[in-house]
Amino acid sequence: MTARYLVSQIEADLPRKMVFVAGPRQVGKTTMARGIPGAEAGYLNWDVAEHRERILRRELPVSDLWVLDEIHKYRGWRNWLKGLYDGRRPGQRVLVTGSARLDLYRFGGDSLQGRYHLLRLHQLSVAELGIDSPAALADLLTLGGFPEPFFGGSEVEAKRWSREYRTRLLREEVTSLERVADLGRLELLMLSLPERVGSPLSINALREDLQVAHATVAGWLDILERLYAVFRLAPFGAPRLRAVRKEQKHYHMDWTLVPDPAARFESCVACHLLKWVHHQQDTAGRDLELRYFRDVDRREVDFVVVERRSPILLVECKLGDAPPDRSLRYLKVRFPATEAWQISSTGTRDYLTPEGIRVAPAIELLRRLV
Repeated sequence: MTARYLVSQIEADLPRKMVFVAGPRQVGKTTMARGIPGAEAGYLNWDVAEHRERILRRELPVSDLWVLDEIHKYRGWRNWLKGLYDGRRPGQRVLVTGSARLDLYRFGGDSLQGRYHLLRLHQLSVAELGIDSPAALADLLTLGGFPEPFFGGSEVEAKRWSREYRTRLLREEVTSLERVADLGRLELLMLSLPERVGSPLSINALREDLQVAHATVAGWLDILERLYAVFRLAPFGAPRLRAVRKEQKHYHMDWTLVPDPAARFESCVACHLLKWVHHQQDTAGRDLELRYFRDVDRREVDFVVVERRSPILLVECKLGDAPPDRSLRYLKVRFPATEAWQISSTGTRDYLTPEGIRVAPAIELLRRLV
């Protein structure tokens, strides 16, 4: 495939500020970064002992572009980077990549505000891959959006990769960045989460299952979110909609972990929408949020994209062809100007309802994203 979708934005931003590229482990950040002209000569990885020594000694490569990979694992990384950037020579560009929320790991104490642009790299998607057939979408659902298992093309190998990925995330990423006393129970939490995808996530229920404190479970979920293992959506609503206020839903970046086909499809769509939302936030500065709708009468719409607290896109997911969802129609009536879609994984029908709801195969919406 051609260069990843963020490359042109990275190249445009580098002459002005440092560029931070964050995203899930093994999503392709290093490969993308090293493919930028001039990057290979200036590449240093904190996880490589020789490179780590050079970083600590400030013995940096003779290159106009420095690529610092996983530098956030160094506790004083923010102060180190601030000094490096402020003292750089004219024309020196700095690209920082990491498998965590670089905007949240503030070890070092000094702020880098105003010195960098943050870009978030996501998995492969329908639009990025140019998928145009139901069979290709089925492959994406089965193999996942991470480059190695997807391009490997084997369902068995994808399952093996997914299991190993979860283990590496816990044993390497978590231990290098967080203080977790009970990795065993954290792993049990990760194993239990895929079966809860698409439903309101109850921390109390998780606490009872794991026999740990409420604050512990909440902290573990925060860790998994900071490491891009999962992401959570808050409910959208206003008093006149009688919407729920507190219950969140969660999804996995590796949607192949989700056993139920309907929930897996929903998780895949969630990842596509989040990728588009993050891209719009990072490259265009738009004030977007991805949420869902659920009210006290149990009406629910899977996804609501909100801009400045107003909905701009409603999306409901179905496995196959189905009449327009009652909850989606309810919300569309209350926000008639909002674009509304009901998409299906295996359905073939494509039409517009009198209310303005587009009922279509999922590809029709997903290929319009990024």
